[in-house]
Amino acid sequence: MKVLAVVPARGGSKGITNKNIIKVNGKPLLEYTVSAALGSKLLDRTILSSDSAQICEISETLGLEVPFHRPAHLASDTSPTIDSMKHAVTFLETREGYHPDAVMILQPTSPLRTSNHVDDAIKKFIESGTDSLVSVVEIPHNMIPESIMRIDSSGLLKPYVEWNERQNLRQNKPTYFARNGAAIYLFSYECLMEKESLYGDSVTPFIMSFEDSVDIDNEADLELASWLLSKKFLERN
Repeated sequence: MKVLAVVPARGGSKGITNKNIIKVNGKPLLEYTVSAALGSKLLDRTILSSDSAQICEISETLGLEVPFHRPAHLASDTSPTIDSMKHAVTFLETREGYHPDAVMILQPTSPLRTSNHVDDAIKKFIESGTDSLVSVVEIPHNMIPESIMRIDSSGLLKPYVEWNERQNLRQNKPTYFARNGAAIYLFSYECLMEKESLYGDSVTPFIMSFEDSVDIDNEADLELASWLLSKKFLERN
């Protein structure tokens, strides 16, 4: 299967200025995703999709392919991700005759995602035969619907989901998962271009650990990611 990876990295960021290229342990945040992609044994090709000349320049320095600059109308805060993915695939088809069987989105904000995650996800997707695959992380038990509380109109605390205190012990609560950024989106060409969806009709989950699922959205996330990356570096050495 010919899998194209697209690294989407807009220049603008509301939470953290220049988030995609901010230094984390001495490296641009983007570099961790580039390393994971270029270290993959199963990706056929990896490209950048960005509207920022600075990000494009840094990406080329890191060895990432930059076939185009993303148009401004596809790089605003409200621009749907699917439109930029369709633009990338259409550009490669039209200009180069390149036609992938599947497309993977690798968000730069997931620095703990590795080449092994990428390749394991591709293997699972191929075996599944589904329209798409999405990386997820297990939700902590105290944040699932059965644990969530609300404050009613009288100012009293009420359960969001009615439950029996004697029966719903922690061990008996159901397990839920959430997209972890997501660190990995993978979908077939037909799902993207014909069904015009990143998910389609059938989605395979790719479960990742809490540590590997850190998604950079604020300063606290940056500090956590920096600590985890340092810890992994020390463990390897």
